[in-house]
Amino acid sequence: MEFIVKKDSILRRIFLFIIPLALLMIFIVFPFLWTLLSSIKSQSELFKLTYWPQSPTFQNYINLFQASDFLLCLRNSFIVAFSTMLVTLVITLLGAYAFSRYRFKGKQFFLTMFLTINMFPSVLLLVPLFSIMRNLHILYTPLALILAYATFTIPFSIWMLTGFLNDLPGALEEAAMVDGCNRRSAFLRIILPIAVPGIVATGVYIFINAWNEYTYAVMFTNVDSRTIPVMLKLLVGEFNIDWGLLTAGGIITVLPICVMFVFVQKSLIQGLTAGAVKG
Repeated sequence: MEFIVKKDSILRRIFLFIIPLALLMIFIVFPFLWTLLSSIKSQSELFKLTYWPQSPTFQNYINLFQASDFLLCLRNSFIVAFSTMLVTLVITLLGAYAFSRYRFKGKQFFLTMFLTINMFPSVLLLVPLFSIMRNLHILYTPLALILAYATFTIPFSIWMLTGFLNDLPGALEEAAMVDGCNRRSAFLRIILPIAVPGIVATGVYIFINAWNEYTYAVMFTNVDSRTIPVMLKLLVGEFNIDWGLLTAGGIITVLPICVMFVFVQKSLIQGLTAGAVKG
């Protein structure tokens, strides 16, 4: 009888959990696998009804770097995304700490507005930002993209990080100030190390938004300041699409994000354990 119950439990787990999870993973992974396999196919194999390349080649990657300015666009994307993450994190961390630890009029209103702003499409800011960047004489420079991305990443980042800081007990800062710290040193020595998981999660959100954004990038850049999303779009012609270069560029574009998530997981674990115990 016990064997039958265990067998029913195993079958139920297989049909209700393992099989649906496997189908979901196939559905998620298949587009990336197809892109990877297409990037190592020759031009003659790209339009054949076979998924696995018969003679794998890296010629598409070689052509991508030799026949285009992909390396320049890659550098521009790194500069813009990393700078946006740093600038936004500094502003976000200070703003979120103020919203979490201080009481003032309009606090809930502003937090609600920060969340509501994300309901509006970012393209609404395109014309006013374009005019502002032109008047500041920074149009078609990385700085224009950094400031533009900060306009729509800061509000949601403050809202997200405020919720995380609210979960940290204020008694930690009070104990530090009793031991002789002021508000600033208590924040830097106590709150900042414990808040690493929330800071990292917010930083990843900012970096991915700046890395993948296309609308502002196509309007605020030129040949010298172009980023990867704009460059990949240029590979799509009116009558022809170079699928080899496009898939190779897509794989290279995804790699930094994958590497970042590897380090993020490590940082999350360290942030959750560091500073939790006072020895």
